[in-house]
Order: sequence, then structure tokens, then C-alpha cells
Amino acid sequence: MNKHSFLILLAACIGIYVVGAIMIPLMDIDASQYASISREMLERNSYLQIFDLGKDYLDKPPMLFWLSALSMKIFGVYDWAYRIPSLLFLGVALYSTFKFTQLYYSNQTARLATIILASCQAFFLIAHDVRTDTILMGWVILSIYLLAKWAEQNNTRDFFLAIVAIAGGMMTKGPIAIVVPVLCFVPQWVSQQKWSFFIKPIYLLGIVLLAILLVPMSWGLYQQYDLHPGKLINNRPIESGLKFYYWTQSFGRYTGENFYHEMSYFTFLLENMFWSFLPWIFVFLWALASKAFSIVKEGVFNPSAERISFFGFVLTYLVLSRSQAQLPHYIFVVFPLAAILTAAHWEKVIWHQTSISKGLRIFYGFHLFIFVILLIILAAVVFIPFGWAGWTATIIGIITLTFVLSTLLSKKLLGQKWFYAAVIIMLGVNSIMNSHFYPNLLQYQWGNQLAKVINDKGWDKNKVVTYKIPNSNAFHFYGQHIFPFIQDSLQLKEGDWVVTDAKNNADLKKQFPKSQIQYQGVRFHVTMLTLPFLNPATRKEELNAFSLMQLAK
Repeated sequence: MNKHSFLILLAACIGIYVVGAIMIPLMDIDASQYASISREMLERNSYLQIFDLGKDYLDKPPMLFWLSALSMKIFGVYDWAYRIPSLLFLGVALYSTFKFTQLYYSNQTARLATIILASCQAFFLIAHDVRTDTILMGWVILSIYLLAKWAEQNNTRDFFLAIVAIAGGMMTKGPIAIVVPVLCFVPQWVSQQKWSFFIKPIYLLGIVLLAILLVPMSWGLYQQYDLHPGKLINNRPIESGLKFYYWTQSFGRYTGENFYHEMSYFTFLLENMFWSFLPWIFVFLWALASKAFSIVKEGVFNPSAERISFFGFVLTYLVLSRSQAQLPHYIFVVFPLAAILTAAHWEKVIWHQTSISKGLRIFYGFHLFIFVILLIILAAVVFIPFGWAGWTATIIGIITLTFVLSTLLSKKLLGQKWFYAAVIIMLGVNSIMNSHFYPNLLQYQWGNQLAKVINDKGWDKNKVVTYKIPNSNAFHFYGQHIFPFIQDSLQLKEGDWVVTDAKNNADLKKQFPKSQIQYQGVRFHVTMLTLPFLNPATRKEELNAFSLMQLAK
């Protein structure tokens, strides 16, 4: 891949991220909740003690909230402003992946690794559905690159910058930010018999610097929780916020101390990689197996190439897979390492291939089948779920199909046209998803839709309350207001504007007979898609009606 092609593909990926960041409303639950917390942090001017809808918040460290609140202070309270820091850290992840790969491989492999990472489905998703993992990924691969550079070139500055990155990662999602680099480098240094790397005086200075950098977060936790023990979080008393972040939230997932227990089986993260690391997942698995075989063949103490990416991914997966609480995005932190493994294998085995073996032909044919499925999905998205997407989306689909076919039928080497076709399909699919599918889908998320109506009509937000309807953090964020939750109808009073599911209207009318409905809409849990919902003919059965009712006796 020449530099020109590399920059064009990278720019195309980034362009689609930006389109999604601008056009797609925030999704409930996580992205909108974190945006709401960031807005509340800015409004309260409380940066060390964190609150969610007025209540103490103790789940994620503050880095995402700090950066997003700062961004919204500069640009205003907009969803795209909330996303800017995360987009920048996706850039950090891509840059660090490129630079790390350059240390051990060719420029060609570095370019392949960067594009593989940039074009995997997870990257397109977390560019707009922002979570702490978006920023965490950037911090972690940056620290790995800097530590690798320090180990190779012995530049003290790189070591201390790596400590800064580790601290940033810990203030983003806890101790996992230091665990991953340790899992990367301990096996590497053992295999290289670099025993001196396990005892270096500079580590003491690194620990001191790390502790100093963690002081703001630690002090905020101490003030909010340790000085006020017994606060209830998830109906459990918290005696120490410091213990929670540095132990319970991470290591408590293994000891059973953590509140959450879900998806705690070994293959859960791998199963989800079959969509999140598309279209590269099968080549990655091949690369992983090949790397494992080469390590066994070479022996423990005779490495011919870096093993950081292999052990970093495998050991992190083993650690995460033993957790009693797993979600699909937890593995995203080591996707840069997966991209490096995939790129190194692709460049070595596939990219320059002139003669095609039977096995490779079958593997290539399997990927052509995947490409066909993705193109069918692209066509379906353009025409089915929300009606015809219009000429812009149709033209994008036609251009995608044209480029894919021209690439596959070109005289390029097999590995090259295989690679380019995969990237082009992902660009086409996600350009339609970000510009058409998600914006239409989010019309069925009640929070952002109702907030827009209230803002446009200038209704008094201080009168609006929610009652017996699932919470939508998007409602609070886009409304730029914290709307109270009412649990008991006896707490409602005349003059309230009540957001509730329509099935509750009759009971409210009995209590407030002269009430008037000011707005009616339908809602759907947009992150829990079903085939009946995606089918316009059966969608109505999947929707729940809700209303905004002005209470009057």
C-alpha cells in the first residue's frame, strides 16, 4: 500500500466517524448517560465530585467527564462537542498503532495495521456511541508504544510519557490501563531474557509520578465517599471510594465483590468480535494461531519478532474472560494489538501472494461470501427499514458496489484486492449507517425526540416530570435539565407536565380529570433491535406509545 492510498483510506474512515458524530443523536444508555454527567459536571462546576442526575455517581473514573465537560465549555452543550475528545483519542489510537508497528515491522505493515484498526466495525461504532473504552484504547496503546520505544531506544522521556498515558488510562477506566501494558511486556522481556528490565531504579520514579498524577481523582473520591462512609450506590453501602476504584470495580469482578454479574463465560468476548472486528476477524484468528505456532516452534527464549502484540491480546483476553461481568466493548482495549497481529500476518502471507494455494483460495472464497452478505445488508439498509434512503444513499451504495467489483476484477495481487475490497465495503456500509440508518433509528428514542419538542416550543422545563416510563438520559442531556422522577402518583400535583407511557393516561385522568395531552409519541429501545421492528410492516407492534400530559383537576 503506497502512502497515497493509505492517506485516502484513512481520511475516508475519519470522514465517516465525523459524519456519525454530527448526525447521530446520543444513544441510551451509556453514551447519553456519560454526556449527561459531563453536562451536569459543567453546570455544577464540580470536577472532583461526580454526580448523575443529582445523585452521587461511582461507576467510571472522571477522565471522560473532564474532557467532555471541557469540550462543551469551549464549544457549547452539543452531542458533537461531547464526542470531540473521544474522536481525538481514536486518532491517538491510530497514530500509536502506526508508530508501534513501525518499531518492529515495515512501513507497509504499519499502514495495513492502521487501516485494519480504522475500518473495523467497532471503530465506526464507538466514534459516535462513545464510552470510556474509546478514550481508554487511545491511552493504552499510546503507553504500549512509548514503553516499547523506551525499551528499544532507552530514552527516559518516553518512559515518563508512558507513565502519563497509564495514569490517563487509569483515570479513564481504572487499573486495566496498567494491567494491559504489564501483560504485554513481561512475556516479551522474559523471552528476550532482558532480566535487567524487571529491576530498574526508574520504576520507583515512575510509581511516584503515577501516584502524583492520580491525586486529583483520588482526592475527589476521598472527599465524596471516604469522608462520608455508608453512601448507597446500587443499594450497597460504600465505605471507601478509593477502594472501590482501585480494587472493587476491577478486581472485585473476580472476587465477587463487584455489584455486576453478567455474561461471565469464556467465549463471550470472542463471540462478539465476530461483528466488532469485521471484516478482519477470520484473518485475525488465522494470524493468532500462526503466531502461537511460531512461538512454540521458536522456543521461549528465541524470538524472531515481537511478541508484545500476541501476549498483550491473549493474556488480556484471558483476564477479561474470567470476569463475572463482561460486555462486548471490554475487549476493544486490545483491538490495536489485534490489528497489528492481523497486519503482520497479512503482509507476510497474503499481501504479496502471486500463486494461490487451494487453502487460500477457499479462505478467499469464504470472504467473498462475507462481502456479498455485507453488500446485501447495505442494499437492505438503503431500501427497507425506514423506506428508501434517497438518491444520496443510493448513489453511495452504487459507488461502493462499483469500487468493490472493479477492485476484485482488477489485476492486483490477491491479497491487495482482498484488502481494498474489505475496506471499501466497510466504508460503504457505515457511511449509510451513519448518515441514514442511525439518524432514523434514533427518532424512536423518546428522550431526544421529546427534548427537541420541548426546546422548540419553549415549554417550562421546571414543570416537567417523568412517571412510570423507562429513564432516558438523552432526555436530560438534550433538554439541558434534570427532570425529576416521580415514583408514586400521589406525589404528582396539578400543573405538572407528566411524561409517561400512554397506558398510564387513564389512571392519571381519574386523578386529574381535566388533564390535557400536549404531545404524543412512540418509543423503542434502540439498542435492542428486533426483526419485527426493522420490518416496517410489523414495527407498530414493537412500539410503546407515550405522552406528555398537563395535569389539571
